[in-house]
Amino acid sequence: MRQIAVLPYRTVGPAVDAPIQILLITSRQTKRWVIPKGGLMKGMAPHTAASVEAEEEAGVLGATCPVPLGSYRYRKRRNSGAWVWADVDVYPFAVTDELDTWDEQHQRERRWFPLAEAARAVEEEDLRALIRSFGAREFRAAASPARFIGAMADTVADKTGVTAMFAWFQKLLPEQGNFFDLFERQAATLVAGADALARLAQGGAGRAQHIREIAEREHDADDITREVLQTVRRSFLTPFDRSAITSLINTMDDAIDEMQHTANASDLYEVVEFEPEMRDMAAIIVDAARLTAEAMPLLRKIGDNGHRLHELTERLVRMEGHADEIHAAGLKRLFKADSNGERGDPMHFFVRQEMFKRLERVVDRFEDLANEIDGLVIDHS
Repeated sequence: MRQIAVLPYRTVGPAVDAPIQILLITSRQTKRWVIPKGGLMKGMAPHTAASVEAEEEAGVLGATCPVPLGSYRYRKRRNSGAWVWADVDVYPFAVTDELDTWDEQHQRERRWFPLAEAARAVEEEDLRALIRSFGAREFRAAASPARFIGAMADTVADKTGVTAMFAWFQKLLPEQGNFFDLFERQAATLVAGADALARLAQGGAGRAQHIREIAEREHDADDITREVLQTVRRSFLTPFDRSAITSLINTMDDAIDEMQHTANASDLYEVVEFEPEMRDMAAIIVDAARLTAEAMPLLRKIGDNGHRLHELTERLVRMEGHADEIHAAGLKRLFKADSNGERGDPMHFFVRQEMFKRLERVVDRFEDLANEIDGLVIDHS
């Protein structure tokens, strides 16, 4: 049988390498730790059905990415006592709200776990591997500049005993700039902006605050972009070609710019309620920003991390294609509804069309970013 599930997550702090926490719940009968899951629902997209399960079983609301993270298999016992294999598609679910009361709160326990602990808590091996791969902390650790330089120093010391000489030699190197730190800071603005955009798309209270948050993050991104351009001019050595550095930072800046354009359009046209397809596209943007935040630290050791970077960019491109399909389906549904006279305002379609176009441009910028990263991998790995 086929089932759907969400992997509810949140980050602890605004940093690009902030730890990720996973929300697990207990099963009703065995009380083992699982993720919210259930069966497909007639007339409902799989990821939408998964978000319904998240609210009913775990009491959480959030943005569900329509592109599955992966799948796992487990043995499920039916009411008849028979055992069957269940294949479960898992969708990333960025938690934005935790409800005080929900349908199954007296039947289950919910608890936030650090990523590694969540992986150890579940029983299914495939699900354990899926959780471990979600944050890819091992890649961030491998990309740490302190670890990289320390390893080089240890190697020199082991072979020659001249650790002090190595440190002296490091001081003689020309200024190389703090490009990697700036890349990671820029990725953090994308994560924060995408989170605010998803909250805006969900509607409810705090609309003005979400729009203001996106604008503030866009200003932060502009400052970071200017700092990168200034650093490029004054640096003797750069880790990549200068044009590649400026293109990468500008592409990230373009992504947050498009988020602000989307928020401004929502404010201008007084769009309070977003279409379901718009919320899906916003959820894709959240996951795309998360993948970008994972990719940036890997650029520090691009030769060693080329394979993982290619996996991330491939997923970004796949998500952009899925967003195009969602965009087309949403416009088609709106056009049919408006042409059949279901809505009295002829401007309704044109306003919604503009909002769809804005969201599509955000996703397109993440595809551009994937192409920039792929170009770096090809040149340097």
